[in-house]
Amino acid sequence: MLYHLYELQHATISPLRMAADASKKWLRNPANPLSYTHQGRAAAAACDVFTHFTHRYGKPEFGLETTIIDGETVPITEEVVHSEAFCDLLHFKRETDHLKTQPDDPRVLLVAPLSGHFSTLLRGTVEALLPDHDVYITDWIDARTVPVHQGHFDLDSYIDYLMRFLRKLGPNTHMIAVCQPSVPVVAAASLMAAGNEKCQPASMTLMGGPIDTRENPTEVNNFAKQHNLDWFERHVLSHVPLPHAGVMRRVYPGFMQLAGFMSMNWDRHVSAHHDMFLHLVEGDGESAEAKRSFYQEYLAVMDMTAEFYLQTLKVVFHEHSLPEGTMRWQGVPVDPSAITKTALLTVEGERDDITGMGQTRAAHKLCSNLPDNMRMHHLQQGVGHYGVFNGRRWREQISPRIKEFIRRHDHEGKGARSAPNVTHINAAE
Repeated sequence: MLYHLYELQHATISPLRMAADASKKWLRNPANPLSYTHQGRAAAAACDVFTHFTHRYGKPEFGLETTIIDGETVPITEEVVHSEAFCDLLHFKRETDHLKTQPDDPRVLLVAPLSGHFSTLLRGTVEALLPDHDVYITDWIDARTVPVHQGHFDLDSYIDYLMRFLRKLGPNTHMIAVCQPSVPVVAAASLMAAGNEKCQPASMTLMGGPIDTRENPTEVNNFAKQHNLDWFERHVLSHVPLPHAGVMRRVYPGFMQLAGFMSMNWDRHVSAHHDMFLHLVEGDGESAEAKRSFYQEYLAVMDMTAEFYLQTLKVVFHEHSLPEGTMRWQGVPVDPSAITKTALLTVEGERDDITGMGQTRAAHKLCSNLPDNMRMHHLQQGVGHYGVFNGRRWREQISPRIKEFIRRHDHEGKGARSAPNVTHINAAE
């Protein structure tokens, strides 16, 4: 009934949203004398904020049309190079035929989180990597659009997908995991290392990932720990209703995840929309548009399969299977100490209120057979969870370190043309 009530709510609000949208346009019409008054602008701004906040947003576009390589503008083409039922492997192909010197940059598989938002949340991450890397990304598919006959998808399936993608891309591929995928990325690298596969990643970068949530637990970690799996099954899971293609698939709805995230910082979100209202009243369209753009991305959510959600809760947050050494993939032990050929970089944010400091760095203890010259840790001062992979500090301070680390551990020595000069921070610091 949960999902049906959500759909009913949207259907009920829809006429009000249409009326507010019409009122906004009328109040801003230059032929309307009210459009020149403070009261008219305030009423139009209120209607604008209401329609914005109650609108249902679909999957956004990446919209990355060009990048700059060695001072030259290079067009970008998105192409799906491999498809699975719940994920597309998306390639940002750089059209470099017109360049005098063809770039031979490291190949990167960016593993986007499957935690309620679409992979487009990493638009800024991709944009910063494109000038220096051949970038692929896991473009997860909304579970409510996947018919039931396509089968199930759980954490084991997630790990299997990553290994398939690595084999598709071939040897000397570098992985970057943002938040939630850190655990399955370490698991995939461990399994491929145990099998001595030639396609095991050359490096893996873990950013704000919950490797060991017992370290400096956050409110998110505590909430997950305080409730057993039966509680989550009863209170947050639902079946996809008609008319979606995934009708009757059991899911953790994206709107539930969004509600959880917003409740953590409700005052901040209310303040942001109040500021947006004031910007609109004052005619500051640029500031209002910046907030609108952020929330159009933030409010666009997707569903996850119930089995993936529950298994992740159990393995990562309840049993701490990876750091405890008890994690299994389809019955096969996952042993990070088998990793000897994949360099490890961990990145944490000082103000991260979702993945506490120390949780990602814990990966270094698990990869115990990696030599010191193949590992590094970076703690970014002054950023929260989102700032680890987006924003000014990501572009100016974090991404240059990642790029340099990848170049240093690229088995074919690619990308040396523009390696940034950064300070090395190893895992012991």
